[in-house]
Amino acid sequence: MTRAPGIDLLRALAIAAVMLYHISSHGIAMPAIVEHGWMGVDLFFVLSGYLIGWQLLRAYAQGEAPQWRRFAFSRALRILPAYYAVLALYVLLPAWREGGAMQPLWKYLTFTLNLTPDWRQGSAYSHAWSLCVEEHFYLLFPLFAWLLAPRLTARRAVVLAASLICGGMLLRGWLWHTQVTPHLGVDAGAAMRNFVGMIYNPTYARLDGLLMGVCLAAVRAFKPAWWTALLRHGRWLLAAGIALLAVCTQIAPISAAGAIMLFPLIAIGCTVLLAGAISPVTWLGHKQLPGARPLAILAFSLYLTHKQIYAWLDALLPDLGKQTPLLALAVYIAASLAAAALLYVAIERPALRLRRTLTGH
Repeated sequence: MTRAPGIDLLRALAIAAVMLYHISSHGIAMPAIVEHGWMGVDLFFVLSGYLIGWQLLRAYAQGEAPQWRRFAFSRALRILPAYYAVLALYVLLPAWREGGAMQPLWKYLTFTLNLTPDWRQGSAYSHAWSLCVEEHFYLLFPLFAWLLAPRLTARRAVVLAASLICGGMLLRGWLWHTQVTPHLGVDAGAAMRNFVGMIYNPTYARLDGLLMGVCLAAVRAFKPAWWTALLRHGRWLLAAGIALLAVCTQIAPISAAGAIMLFPLIAIGCTVLLAGAISPVTWLGHKQLPGARPLAILAFSLYLTHKQIYAWLDALLPDLGKQTPLLALAVYIAASLAAAALLYVAIERPALRLRRTLTGH
């Protein structure tokens, strides 16, 4: 299967941003820009929305019906083997957990962790919240595509997308003012728990990135002339995406402006950046940067395992980060890469080979 260099690079940047963001809480001094690494998750959402949207919508654009069973089976083999393998490690090796106790196992098994979280019970494997968002997308998007794609005009699609974005902003604004604001200056812990549990984690509040990725895929599928014209401006798209994401770093996430506006702004910035990265007129669109492809290949395994590896190293080398930060950074990253490579070779790659055998892609 042909890999797009620009998408590989963005996937590599997304996982690197997330890993560095998490490593900064393990006693290793990092540059200030790393505190915005959580945006890497939003970049993953945009990539998923675009790739899955293109996979399904191009069938409609060609007058065909998507093969739903093959799609569902393909997604299951892509996500579940590695995810459940790491979940088993969390259950069987509690000493390696980050965040202490786990929430009830059924939340992880059913991908409902982000809908009913109670982080006071424990936050081990908390990063699975984003996989819950993606799983809900895999389940619901095919249904909405089946219902809407044959009936949507360009105008209706724009109105629908704008309505969903604005609806998400209104919902988050209401949640901020009713669930977070009353605790500000009174109980910081409660304010943070409500922000994370009701605004940052739930699928219904985090549709912006997935939606913008789908919109980009829809332009490619249904408006090829628009798509061609868009990609001619790849360099400007890259510059605009970087500039918009730089502006986003100036907005505090835990604020009224952050809760209401930040997620759609990041989604737009990542989408514009993606369009620039896959444009053939940019160097990123046709040249693989060294190291980007292997890091992109390991991105899912890295995302699943890196926090557990960090916790294990904290226990094994408790003072390394304070004594020699650069060495600690190298050790943490190298150990994470080794664990991810092991998971990829042992679980993820065999599942992908089985997927290719059974589904043809």
